[in-house]
Amino acid sequence: MDTTAASTSSTSSASSTASPAEPAPLKVAVILGSNRDGRFGPVVADWFLARAAGHPGVETELIDVAEADLPTAITFSPGPEEAARLAAVSERLAAADAFVVVTPEYNHSFPAPLKTLIDWHSAEWQAKPVAFVSYGGISGGLRAVEHLRQVFAELHTVTVRDTVSFHNAGVLFDDEGRHLDPEPADVAAKTLLDQLVWWGTALRDARNLRPYGA
Repeated sequence: MDTTAASTSSTSSASSTASPAEPAPLKVAVILGSNRDGRFGPVVADWFLARAAGHPGVETELIDVAEADLPTAITFSPGPEEAARLAAVSERLAAADAFVVVTPEYNHSFPAPLKTLIDWHSAEWQAKPVAFVSYGGISGGLRAVEHLRQVFAELHTVTVRDTVSFHNAGVLFDDEGRHLDPEPADVAAKTLLDQLVWWGTALRDARNLRPYGA
């Protein structure tokens, strides 16, 4: 018997049946877009982070506009303190593979601090997917989301089609932040995350193959 040939054949067979390596977890920056006094946003953000924690292949990090406290005047030469605050946020956005924006609706649109965070950055957004979780009154924040889609299109992102929206959000959660009717919202969150992972993985692979040129 030719043991060399048998060994080679066995190795070849094992190689052909080996499963492909699992992709690295998708780094998702969850952006809490309101800094209003008494805001409801943390309840919604915590709910979503809990859903994301149970989704395979996703690592999340919360970026809160209230904590970021970015300067409202856009300038090419911010002072040392402003530059340090900007750098802390910019590094986290640049490291993300995808984004989820948690936004309320104020006067038919999204909050000014969220626009400030968006406008301070450019390359950090490019060729990455953005998904939306919105909350509000009867509209559920969807008018804010539609405005955000236009803004993010200008920044060379891909916005995920399906959203999670909470209509009359204040009555949907108990005092501990638990959703009172969780099943439909959980299904919506899974759909959003599934789409985000698909786009995030595909665009990450594309950027690694060929850097994006805006």
